[in-house]
Amino acid sequence: MALNLIKMAVGVGDFAELGRLQKERRKERGRYCFFTRNTPRRAEELLDGGSIYWVIKGQVQARQLLRRFKAVDDEEGDRYCIVEYDRRLMPTLWQPRRAFQGWRYLEAKDAPGDRPAQAALDDNLPPAMARELQALGLL
Repeated sequence: MALNLIKMAVGVGDFAELGRLQKERRKERGRYCFFTRNTPRRAEELLDGGSIYWVIKGQVQARQLLRRFKAVDDEEGDRYCIVEYDRRLMPTLWQPRRAFQGWRYLEAKDAPGDRPAQAALDDNLPPAMARELQALGLL
């Protein structure tokens, strides 16, 4: 089973906004990526089919396949890591998640599944309504 990362999409309101923001950043950076201070120690496991899961407004809502980690030094000699991921943003079944800083490892058994293509879900549902529908098995 693949190992994954999970990260907060801070300031992002919904799935569509995450996609738009990533496209804007790709134009600036030339790739789909984010920057972090620490290179994952379990990089080999992550790159063996792992994904980055995005938490939006307290719910895991999306994922993207991980592509590469690149450790670099900035002008002051401080080391950081570029985490590159696939451009395809895949919606997941919503899963509640408390706030945290940085990124965390996410075992495959704990990761939400992909949302079925035929699922009729408005990505702009209020989170409380989405949680209630999910608890009823309707989402």
